[in-house]
Amino acid sequence: MKVIAFVTVAVSVLLAQAAHAAPLTADAINAAEWSQPRGKQGLNPTVLKAQVLLGRAGFSPGEIDARGGENFSKALAAFQRRHGLEVSAKLDQATWAKLTEASPEPVVTEYEIRAADVKGPFVEKIPKDFERMAELERLSYRSPREALAEKFHMSQDLLKALNPKTALDEPGATIVVANVAREPDRRGRKDPNNGARSDSNNGARSDPNTGARAEHRASGAKPARIEVNKSDRSVQVFAEDGNLIAYYPASIGSREKPAPSGMFEVRAIAQNPTYRYNPEYAFKGQKAKEPVEIAPGPNNPVGLVWIALSLEGYGIHGTPDPGKVSKTYSNGCVRLTNWDALALAKVARKGMPVEFLD
Repeated sequence: MKVIAFVTVAVSVLLAQAAHAAPLTADAINAAEWSQPRGKQGLNPTVLKAQVLLGRAGFSPGEIDARGGENFSKALAAFQRRHGLEVSAKLDQATWAKLTEASPEPVVTEYEIRAADVKGPFVEKIPKDFERMAELERLSYRSPREALAEKFHMSQDLLKALNPKTALDEPGATIVVANVAREPDRRGRKDPNNGARSDSNNGARSDPNTGARAEHRASGAKPARIEVNKSDRSVQVFAEDGNLIAYYPASIGSREKPAPSGMFEVRAIAQNPTYRYNPEYAFKGQKAKEPVEIAPGPNNPVGLVWIALSLEGYGIHGTPDPGKVSKTYSNGCVRLTNWDALALAKVARKGMPVEFLD
């Protein structure tokens, strides 16, 4: 009897896994429609579609993972507030209708892996200790899989789930990715490779038509100020008319170095920054007694962008750990995913007000 019960449970588990895995195809995801959620789900095509649509609208769900979670809920709530919908922080039918009406393009698409995507250089292991980290020539990605996942704002697990039988390190291989970029080519047509680009620095590029820039172009609103909300753990961009035009989940401050409160402004913006650690900060786990300088790269402690603020040592920046954004503390500053930091850097300007709210 125990053997039969065990087999029955095992078969049930496999059937449940198959039920979740089977719909995770490009056609199923692009054709996904809203339905009432039923219990705990695995990788969900409807959630994936909503995450992509939120990102396109300027309301970042953070890392696209097809699972939802806190960052997804926060992005939904911000989108709902912006569009006068009931603020439930849940994917309801009205929110789904608003998301899908403005963006009819497929939410996943095929992408041919390029030689530049896999040529590296890659770093096999990145130490946590800043002194050892400073010995590296560049804080590159650790693998083509990591680089491709970040290029398309996805978790590595989702990238692999969408392409279970495809090697992610072979040029010419075709993979399914989130269609987050909508960059026109020089002839005004949409890039058949989804607008994604690889550069010599092995870094991610943000689509100039994504996020706050897309929203203010569509509405004619000009980005006027940035708000860092410590209780909500978010960075928000507001237009001159007071409307919210972009929302990004963020990790803000730490016990060792709490985030400030009050009004500041943008002083400078640096892409692919070198990171300089001052031992006076006394970050947890760091033993350096002298200043340490760490080379640029997407896995640099501040990622691909540093937006310096008018308070010495504070800034808004990227991260080597997109899956941890808003789920863990930052070392005093404001940490976004690399792609959200790049998007913010495109609309921020020197002198733009930045308010920290408790």
